[in-house]
Amino acid sequence: MNNKLIITKQDNRIISAIYEGNDMVQVNIDHTDNISVLGNIYIGKVKNIVKNINAAFIEIGDGKMCYLSLEENLHPIYTKPKLTDKLVVGDELIVQISKEDIKTKAPVVTTNINFTGKYVVLIHGRSMVGISSKIEDDEERKRLKNLMKAFKEDSYGFIVRTNAVHMGEERIHEEIMFLKKKYEELKQFGVHKSLFSLLYQNPPGYICDIRDGYAERIDEIVSDDAEIYNNMKEYLENYQKEDLGKLHLYKDDMILLKNLYSINTKLEKGLNEKVWLKSGATLIIQPTEALTVIDVNTGKAISGKKNVEETFFRVNMEAAQEIAKQIRLRNLSGIIIIDFIDMSKQEYKVKLMKVLEELFRKDPIKTTLVDMTALNLVEVTRKKVRKPLHEQIL
Repeated sequence: MNNKLIITKQDNRIISAIYEGNDMVQVNIDHTDNISVLGNIYIGKVKNIVKNINAAFIEIGDGKMCYLSLEENLHPIYTKPKLTDKLVVGDELIVQISKEDIKTKAPVVTTNINFTGKYVVLIHGRSMVGISSKIEDDEERKRLKNLMKAFKEDSYGFIVRTNAVHMGEERIHEEIMFLKKKYEELKQFGVHKSLFSLLYQNPPGYICDIRDGYAERIDEIVSDDAEIYNNMKEYLENYQKEDLGKLHLYKDDMILLKNLYSINTKLEKGLNEKVWLKSGATLIIQPTEALTVIDVNTGKAISGKKNVEETFFRVNMEAAQEIAKQIRLRNLSGIIIIDFIDMSKQEYKVKLMKVLEELFRKDPIKTTLVDMTALNLVEVTRKKVRKPLHEQIL
């Protein structure tokens, strides 16, 4: 299967989509007049501390307030030396946007500053070396763990990303040294900048998709926009030379890139509440403020079928495959409740849960299959990072 990352520009929107064969499996939309702040690093000021929720509100400029959990942020980098790490109103410190604002919720910031590379992530405040849970080979995990021991420091640690699997020590070492240099420069010079300064701006979303996408799964990176192409070429030349050969500039006056890959049609389908399955069954996908509900309906799938229980099982298994695709495509996050068709046989329920677990393990964003409730509702949680598709496209 030929997997591609397609990047194209339509009016003020930059659309970055990952295709597995003919299927669009992931998409991010950036508006050129409203650039994402995810990953940006600022000098912020503590405006308020709310003890009953163990949180602080940090201003990063122009009255923009962000939420900071005090429980998870234990080693702030202050612009002025302090005797303790305890936060008080008026403190100025370095913070990083870890989650974008979602509807009425403020952006979330962290003092655990991180710099992300293709193979490793450097994290301030955590003296540890972690290996991505998606790396399952024990020998490879051991190799990477041993490789990273030499780089562990008291003030920061590393998480080894899935892309590092079978990558040579020299290339990983080269990236670590680059990330360390950025971190040390931030600590040395960033603290002397003025309040609300932007100390580091995360690369555009389409560059992050090159960096964060599982490299071994992407065979081609294609754009029809010369400026975007040149930006990606410069990035790859500087940071990912090994992937430079995958980059192509699309030139064809006969058919536009967006039409060749039916981008707009697939985006429209990614917004539809109803999704049809080949069996004639349907999914109803309804995002709400608190959670997302996915309902599996038999529709025409049971017409003329004698063994109804077996049919229910087959429809649910088909629905599981599509649900995993739709969650990733629509970038659904938080709590997701799936109402599968009720099945009486325990063995069918066990098989369904096993398949779901395997499917969610393949998602680049951490997705956890929690449980099946007494009412046969399946609960899933997915890490919130970017906005869901229906908010990105506005």
